[in-house]
Amino acid sequence: MKKLFCVMLALVMLASCAIPVMAEEKYLGVMLSTNVMSLDTNLATDGESFEVIADCIDGLMQMDADGAAIPAIAESYDLSDDGTVYTFHLRDAKWSNGAAVTAKDFEFAWKRIAKEAGEYAYLLDTSVGCIKNADAIIYEGADPDTLGVKAIDEKTFEVTLEVPVSFFPSLMYFPTFYPINEEFYNSLEEGTYGTSPATFLSNGAFVLEDYTPGTATLSVKKNADYWDADRVQLAGIKYQVVGSSDNALTAYRTGALDLVTISGNQVAAAQKDASLNQNLKVTGAGYLWYLSFSQTEKNAQNGKLANANLRLAITNAIDRDNLVDNYVMDGSLATYTAVPPQFAASSTTGEDFSADQDAFLDYVGYDPEKALEYYEKAKEELGVDSFEFTMIYGNNEGDEVAKVAQAIKEDVEDALPGLVINLQPMTKAERLDKMQNDNYDVALTRWGPDYADPMTYLGMWITDNSNNYGFWSNADYDQLIKDCTTGAYITDYDARWAALFQAETLVMQEAVIAPLYTKANANLILDGVEGVEFHPVALNRVYKNAIVK
Repeated sequence: MKKLFCVMLALVMLASCAIPVMAEEKYLGVMLSTNVMSLDTNLATDGESFEVIADCIDGLMQMDADGAAIPAIAESYDLSDDGTVYTFHLRDAKWSNGAAVTAKDFEFAWKRIAKEAGEYAYLLDTSVGCIKNADAIIYEGADPDTLGVKAIDEKTFEVTLEVPVSFFPSLMYFPTFYPINEEFYNSLEEGTYGTSPATFLSNGAFVLEDYTPGTATLSVKKNADYWDADRVQLAGIKYQVVGSSDNALTAYRTGALDLVTISGNQVAAAQKDASLNQNLKVTGAGYLWYLSFSQTEKNAQNGKLANANLRLAITNAIDRDNLVDNYVMDGSLATYTAVPPQFAASSTTGEDFSADQDAFLDYVGYDPEKALEYYEKAKEELGVDSFEFTMIYGNNEGDEVAKVAQAIKEDVEDALPGLVINLQPMTKAERLDKMQNDNYDVALTRWGPDYADPMTYLGMWITDNSNNYGFWSNADYDQLIKDCTTGAYITDYDARWAALFQAETLVMQEAVIAPLYTKANANLILDGVEGVEFHPVALNRVYKNAIVK
């Protein structure tokens, strides 16, 4: 009897030891480069926030492995003959509190975005989404109920556009267009939505499990009531903010994290280590890193950076190949265009919009002699011989960013005698705040494409656009963009493509920004982790098909 008891005890102990390592119980450990800024779709502006929101909420459409828009909450849709009315037919789906997902949830969320006019509200306006009356609501304070969206019934959502928008379905997988349950939202104290699991509802693959704003950890768990739950194999995801590439590599080596992003010397170290190199995967991240110049009188020595020749001098002084080869070192591409390569292709020719990286070398490149010529013109026009600017950058956006900032400082100061750049590191949140409030001279910043069209970049430099942080204004540019969005070229795709290139040419001729490099991510992924989808547009990582073997 004693022997039988011991055998049974051993079997129980063996079974209990096996439970934690079963695949279905495995949470995927994932690195975030910076803290999540917000889980409120009207306040989120960063890739980390968008990724977590998309873990937990489905919009009308979702991305397939190739980045195409496929059905999510919208099971199907109809489009009117004139291309201006979309009628989305919703599937049966639930919020994590058990309430049904309805067309009213989309109507409420979109009207809220327009009414509150957050930073991403422009996606609804005539520069992008062209939703009827969005401009009047966002910029003139018109009644939000006049927005061109309507819940016909619980399962039918109608959207009316000012003009046809060829890429409109792909906008629907971007978090700005996700639904919010109105009754739940209104039950919360003002300003608390999305600040904890208790103040956030999910209708997607995962449910928010643990989150406190400003902390370095966050977790989501599988949503058992998700409409496509059978597809989701992960038990959950545990996110950890890791501020340096060195710490990321250590976390991967020790098994603390299963998916990390590294750069610089750590990439070289991983390539030399056979056990790491086999798990190293470089993917396009889509982000364009660039210098933004404040061109108003209040900054940069009373507006001296409003001088185009001075900006051209700076952009021609920067050795971009040196930046990517010796500091970033993760497969990122030196970039000489305002629209980065490898994300937007013509629907008629298939050609990458920015395939020709030599197109603007007359205005931007690495040419210290030309930089000095522009510099002498600027000094003559401004009547001064020296300049001193401060360049801000995020100290929590990857440890290569500080090195890149230092390299730019050295390039510019070497090529342009009498020009001094002081470096000022700060958190990403602080950097964004200074840029949004025009309280900076030069910023080392980035922008990722929200949808697969050049307008996702070119829309930033429209006069008074909320993301026009340099406060540049050009009437010819504004007209070209208007022609492409609501005017002459809305149904002539090739003419629109050519006009967008003309608009980009104006940006480069005046060095509105100094493009630097298009970011790639060097990812280390644990053996047995499969199905994580990487995209250069909108959502960099999607986990709905991920498994841990």
